[in-house]
Amino acid sequence: MTFYNKVKWVLGILIIFVLILATNLIDRNNFLQVKDSVITIYEDRLVANDLLFEMSKLIQEKEVAIVTLDSTFFLNKNNQVNTDIQDLVSRFEQTKLTMEEGKVFTDFKANLEALQKSETAFIRSKFSQNTTLANQVGDLKENLYKLSKIQLSEGGRQTSISKKAIDSVELFTHMEIYFLVVLAILIQIIVIYKPKEKN
Repeated sequence: MTFYNKVKWVLGILIIFVLILATNLIDRNNFLQVKDSVITIYEDRLVANDLLFEMSKLIQEKEVAIVTLDSTFFLNKNNQVNTDIQDLVSRFEQTKLTMEEGKVFTDFKANLEALQKSETAFIRSKFSQNTTLANQVGDLKENLYKLSKIQLSEGGRQTSISKKAIDSVELFTHMEIYFLVVLAILIQIIVIYKPKEKN
């Protein structure tokens, strides 16, 4: 084999190596996207949605106590409910928040603080003025509803990112298979083909 033929073979093998390495790196990147997306869907969307549900239940307890003027709730149970809500708020803050989600959540925290101040005033008024409380609970419920809808739309967006990455992996896998088939055919032709010798 001449030096020129050796160079051709080395270049051919290098091109194959570079192509396979490039597609492998692209596949790796796509798998990382899918992995990140799945983790995000669980940790930042499903867990967050569960926390919102728990907060909604506690806010609903407050709402029932306000409507029924349940003084026992406010004197005995309200402080524990407030502590539980604060724990849930702290846990929710640890999830990744989108910009829109951050704004709504900041609004929620401000409304929650205002409600707790109004509850103190409500207790001092001997449970007579609950109009403000009812409005504030309504604001909190609206905040929680918006946050819940954001979880749904962000979960859908992450699912879409995963689907695109998986589609990309499938495309490159098919391209690799076709390339390897063509390469196998070329190698067979090179091995079988024998040029006619000149007389």
